[in-house]
Formats: sequence, C-alpha cells, structure tokens
Amino acid sequence: MTTELSGVDLARQALVAAREAARKNGATSKKPKRRTTTVVRRDGREPLGLGSAIGMMMTERGMVAPVAGGSILAHFDAVLTAAVPELTGRVRAVAFDVESGRLDVVPDAPACGTQLRWSAPKLIATANERVPGANVRSLHVLAPAAMKAGPAPAAADPAPQPAISAAPVERRTPPEGYRRAIEAHRQAAPPSRVDPHIAQAVERQSAAMRELSRRAFPEPPSVPDDVPAPIEQARIHRRRQAAATEAAALLRARAEKVGRAQTPRQLGQTA
Repeated sequence: MTTELSGVDLARQALVAAREAARKNGATSKKPKRRTTTVVRRDGREPLGLGSAIGMMMTERGMVAPVAGGSILAHFDAVLTAAVPELTGRVRAVAFDVESGRLDVVPDAPACGTQLRWSAPKLIATANERVPGANVRSLHVLAPAAMKAGPAPAAADPAPQPAISAAPVERRTPPEGYRRAIEAHRQAAPPSRVDPHIAQAVERQSAAMRELSRRAFPEPPSVPDDVPAPIEQARIHRRRQAAATEAAALLRARAEKVGRAQTPRQLGQTA
C-alpha cells in the first residue's frame, strides 16, 4: 500500500536534497549578518547642519520658535491700515493656518467684506512685506459680525474716524458738461401733443361701438316681483306642451286598441 505525499512532505524532501548537494560541493549556509551603524559624537566636533544645530540649541535651552500666525494676527491692524486704510477698525483677524497660509478675517458689514475681497491681493502682499516669515497665501472672509466696542482701537488710531463718518455725507456735484447735456435733452424732447381731430374720431368710434353692443345685447325688461321670470315662463310652457302631447298620445293609443278589438268581430260576422 503506497501513501501519496502531500505538498509539505515534498518540500521537506527537496530541502534535504538541496542541503546534501551543498554539503557535497563544500558550500556552507550561513545567515548574513546585519550591518549596524553607530554614530558616536566626540566633544561636538562632528559636522552638523545649521538647522539641526539651531534646533538642538533651542531644545537644550528650552526655547520655542516664534509662530508666524501669532505675528500676523498681532500686526494685522497695522497691515490693514497700510493696505486698505478705509477699512481700518472694521475688520479683525481671527485665525491663521500656518500650513496652508490662509488668514481668516471677519468684517463688520457685507459691503466691507466685498471691498475686502477686492483688496485681498494687496492685503496679502502687504502682510508678507511687513511681517517677516508670515507666508500668507490666501484670505478667507467670514460672515460679517459686529465689532466689539473698546477704547483701545479708538485711542490707537483716532485719525480715520472723521474720514469714515464724513464719507457718506459727501456728495459730488455733477460736471458742467453733464448738466448741459441733460438740459439739451430736455429742450430737444417735444412735449406730447394730441390732435383734436384724432381725439374726436376716437370718441365717435367708441360711441358707435357702444351702440352696436347695445343693439346686439339688449338689456332684458324689468320684471315685477309677483310675475315669474322669463325662464320660469318658458319652463311652464314646455311642461304644458309635454302634458298635452302625452294626453294626445294616450288617446291615440286607446283608439288604436279599440280598433284592433273590433276588427276580429267584423271578420267573423262576414264569414
């Protein structure tokens, strides 16, 4: 009785045969050793990159690198005054994402937000120029919100306040050429005039149409309250005609029946 070998047994036999062949050929199987590299620093004399050296020095002394987001948020009012002075005190920066370079700002009104979007390239360029390492790449305008009232903004920058309050009151006078053009247009446009003959013809035509309408659709005569309406009279007349027709039909049917009954008797008498 022979037993069929499985795949595991065949693999073991093949491995044993390979080892025997290697032993006969004089080869030995040794596992390769892993190469390990050990870096030993001796008195800090080994070459080291500038960034690594600065980072190691700050770590050893407990120093923290300044965050660009904090700088741009702290200097945003100065940047806004330099880039868009008419929006000073009406926009505040709320967040800055260092990885994406997005600066989130909140205006105090929708019109202020629209102007801020139009001035975004200029504001971004001014922020990168005035704040070292700011790296602002985009400006995200959030929903408008009321600005918090406080004495600090007014004391810090009182100059733009008169300009903001006076801007809506100022009204520019139209140029002289514009006024002359309006006056010339008014003089050139003739007033609307109506020909009396045309007006009389229209009146006669309207009167003729009203007369034709009155003839085509005359008004029904007034009916007293105790007299039935014309529609009721027509209904009563039709009912009477129907009753008379029904009575005549009954009389004719009776006469025909009597005639049919008398005909057999006459025939019998004749026979």
